[in-house]
Amino acid sequence: MERLAAFESMLADIQKQSEYERKQMEKLKSEGKEKSATYRQYFGNRMLYKMILEKYREYGLID
Repeated sequence: MERLAAFESMLADIQKQSEYERKQMEKLKSEGKEKSATYRQYFGNRMLYKMILEKYREYGLID
């Protein structure tokens, strides 16, 4: 049961961070800062989150 709780916590954190970074990227983009290091770091992070969440979907762990 502890393992399931850890999984659920990790999943929630990834989803929360992904959403936060998406909003930050939108803000930076509206300011014309798509080439900034921060924007690029968020972009890389979001690709990683996307891959992780896709693996969870692949194994039927999330919808």
